[in-house]
Amino acid sequence: MDVLIIGNGIAGVTAAVSLRKLSGCKITIISSETEHFFSRTALMYIYMGHMRYEDTKPYEDNFWKKNTINLLKARVTQILPQSRQVELDDKSRIGYEKLIIASGSEPVFYGWKGQQGQGVQGLYSYQDLQKLEQFSPHIKKATIVGGGLIGVELAEMLHSRGVQVNFLIREKSYWANVLPQEEADMVSQHLLKNHINLLTNTELQEIVLDEKSQRVQAIINNKGERLDSDFVGICTGVRPNVEWLKNQNSPHDISIKRGIVVDEFLQTSSPNIYAIGDCAEIAQPREGRKPIEAIWYTARAMGETVAQNILGQKTAYNPRLWFNSAKFFDIEYQVYGDVPAANAAQQHASLFWQHKDKEKSIRIVYNPNNQQVLGFNLMGIRYRHEVCERWIADKYTLEQVLPHLSMANFDPEFFAEYENELLKQYNQQTGKQLQLQQKRGLKSAWLFLKNKLKI
Repeated sequence: MDVLIIGNGIAGVTAAVSLRKLSGCKITIISSETEHFFSRTALMYIYMGHMRYEDTKPYEDNFWKKNTINLLKARVTQILPQSRQVELDDKSRIGYEKLIIASGSEPVFYGWKGQQGQGVQGLYSYQDLQKLEQFSPHIKKATIVGGGLIGVELAEMLHSRGVQVNFLIREKSYWANVLPQEEADMVSQHLLKNHINLLTNTELQEIVLDEKSQRVQAIINNKGERLDSDFVGICTGVRPNVEWLKNQNSPHDISIKRGIVVDEFLQTSSPNIYAIGDCAEIAQPREGRKPIEAIWYTARAMGETVAQNILGQKTAYNPRLWFNSAKFFDIEYQVYGDVPAANAAQQHASLFWQHKDKEKSIRIVYNPNNQQVLGFNLMGIRYRHEVCERWIADKYTLEQVLPHLSMANFDPEFFAEYENELLKQYNQQTGKQLQLQQKRGLKSAWLFLKNKLKI
């Protein structure tokens, strides 16, 4: 069987590697971005000099030939389902028996005046990094538009090279549409501490270009203020990279809404064609999940699932517990399960502790009716994925979790631990006298809890 994969990001590569582990089918990956798969989340570290590009490749270059996975650096311009072929930018065609579309995301631009100018770009692809590197010697002042994860990464990258950074976000604090209020305020203050000029409740109105060179000179915001800028980073979100498919000349029967519509088996409306990762839109997502989830962990899970389905082992896509992680300058961030945003309706209760330095916090979200733990939000403190996931999946209550929080702590030896501080706070609020249990090895701790709680 010939399997063709469009896109060499985490979704497409996971599909290829999973197929190779399970079968001897012919596999070809097509990408116009890079010849080899690399970690997209490491783009900032290449720019900051912490890593080389070759250090970001999870597999050695000879891995692909060794495992008979063909790599083709080219751009697919059309899909021809009737003949089971794709057309490349050089007009050549390649056939397939099964096709996986894993074309990822692309930055969203909202039609601002001047957005076509030199020095205006997003940061998503390796080519974006190369463009930024070319502009960098001329950047003294920069403006970043949009307060998501890519925006804060770009702010840190430019700051590391001595660039003055204006950071425009339309909310009253950083990432308030995702983070709870206290955490959003914490990151906002941390950005200011790192000399990022964070402008809240502020939006981009216009990009001012030099008439002759068409290079960025300044921006004008919605308050009428002019900010001198040599560079404008557009970080107002991403969308599924499907415009190329919508605009192709030949007709196809692949259903597209915001993304490529797929069923629970990741099958599109066209036979023998699947879509995974950021470009895929689940027609009927599971309760509490979104149709499009553009994060690394869901893309990997889709890649594993689609391999099973292509090989006839019918497997419904079942996303694991919601998880995401990031870094805001010096503050690491982890979220597990259901943690409402600052601007979301409060349907859950939460126990929240914050360190006096306001750069570390622990939040446990729970159902106020039965105390069932629903989510964890960590800032500056790391917890074990398998522990948090199991506590939520097995429906542990808040008072079952609190005495055993040390099981979850994942910080290195000699790092301070703050679980007892959270427990003391809970005892003061409730009048309880819960005590933190001695830290144990993970396996023995599970046995202890299982016996103690009779589960």
